[in-house]
Amino acid sequence: MTGSPPTALRPQHPSPRSLRGLAEAFGFEVRGRIDELDVTGVAISTGAVHGGDLYVGVPGRNAHGADYAAKAAANGAIALLTDVAGAERAADAGLPILVTPDARAALGEVAAWIHRTAENPAALFGVTGTNGKTSVVYLLYAILRQLGVTAGLTSTAERRIGDEAVTSSLTTPEASELHALLARMREVDVRAVGIEVSAQALSRHRVDGIVFDVVGFTNLSHDHLDDYASMSEYFHAKRELFTPERARRGVVTIESEWGARLVAESRIPVTTLAIGEDAPDAPDAPGAPDAPGAPGAPGADADWRLDVLEEAPTHTAFRLTGPGGRELATRIPLIGRYNAANAALAIVMLVEAGNDLDLIAAAVADHGIDAYIPGRTERVSGTRGPVVYIDYGHTPDAFAHALDAIRRTTDGRVVMVFGADGDRDTTKRAQMGAIAARGADVVVITDFHPRWEDPAAIRAALVEGARAAVPDREIHEIADQRAAFRAALALVGEGDAILYAGPGHEDYQEVAGVKHPYSARDDARLALQEAGWLE
Repeated sequence: MTGSPPTALRPQHPSPRSLRGLAEAFGFEVRGRIDELDVTGVAISTGAVHGGDLYVGVPGRNAHGADYAAKAAANGAIALLTDVAGAERAADAGLPILVTPDARAALGEVAAWIHRTAENPAALFGVTGTNGKTSVVYLLYAILRQLGVTAGLTSTAERRIGDEAVTSSLTTPEASELHALLARMREVDVRAVGIEVSAQALSRHRVDGIVFDVVGFTNLSHDHLDDYASMSEYFHAKRELFTPERARRGVVTIESEWGARLVAESRIPVTTLAIGEDAPDAPDAPGAPDAPGAPGAPGADADWRLDVLEEAPTHTAFRLTGPGGRELATRIPLIGRYNAANAALAIVMLVEAGNDLDLIAAAVADHGIDAYIPGRTERVSGTRGPVVYIDYGHTPDAFAHALDAIRRTTDGRVVMVFGADGDRDTTKRAQMGAIAARGADVVVITDFHPRWEDPAAIRAALVEGARAAVPDREIHEIADQRAAFRAALALVGEGDAILYAGPGHEDYQEVAGVKHPYSARDDARLALQEAGWLE
């Protein structure tokens, strides 16, 4: 498996724009002749270049994108946009050059201009937070379809237009791909789009050139401290979405002081959502604000309130109460209060965008929200034997919520299989092990994506965290993922449950720069068949 990027969704009938007009609109320095040239797209990698594209060369970790300008020209690029250093490096590439101090910072607005994003009539929904972004985007998509609205989404798992989809390579695509995707959606009359917005997407200009109609905030917990120096810096990156340059209105889940702080510091109007009692205690993150107390706790005066009515292995039922006592009661085919909170956030975001709550309630009344979320506490087992969930969770908070949900709906033992990302935030590993040991009866630690790290060292950190938290917990360390899951399966029976956290929807394992084919979903189903639990 090469790990080559998936095919991007681009407009099939792009509308050409004058390259001279682009240069004048942005005040770019021009080197070479551009008067007779029209541009139809924009690309930041040579492999994504189509005929008529503007190729954007930016500095990278190991090379400058402008060094590949000749290859971009051979692939059909008509011009290069780059910085001064890049212009010097590409002087002999045979392309006219537009020069700007920071080409990456200009990319989003340039892509928006080329693809006419401001003319797109679709309602745009952006979702940020540590956990739950993918789920909220899929729940928005599901509800919109039940309302009869042609919808699209872009998530960690895939980019989707109606029933057409391609696999994602980034949580939020590069601005060049994102604006092309929106242009393609406009061609097929998509009327609403849900977009996952990571902190990195905001820091690295991936959503520049977009003003969202409504943005939502799920939560903030320990993650990405390899990219951000502190939780406050991580919070500030996400807070950027709640500014008038990025969005018109916001909805904030008040799960902790981070949500309350976002409400206080937001520069756009916000509506608040509180989660009812009995949610699991989330693990503290380094530098987190104090945990909420009872009187005056975050969410006490929220505009909307979520109350969970029923939890079962197949679904979660809830009631959402809003201003003036308006109510909606429905269910989702997912386990966990945290998933009910994600659904509630999606509903409130739709209301904030102008959708009628009564119409939403009618659309989801009979059979609930008809949502499928790939690899998010996704049940892969049958009607007999242990219940097996595959999950994408890879943070302490995600572990805590998933284990709590499974414990609430499982009479027998809970076994957890998991690993940790290599070359990513190392500070959360001990806590991941501790949460697993506290929440599961048996812990099976395996390899996930070791990348360039020593996988044995990653496993050791997880084992140490688990043993420190619960010294007598039964712990198995098995490097091979296939063997690890089968060992877990041998420990359970009817009435028990397995949570296999980490791989989720992914179909590979990355080791030393190579992506080896591996689907936890497919392998778990195969193992269940081998054990006689699945027909």
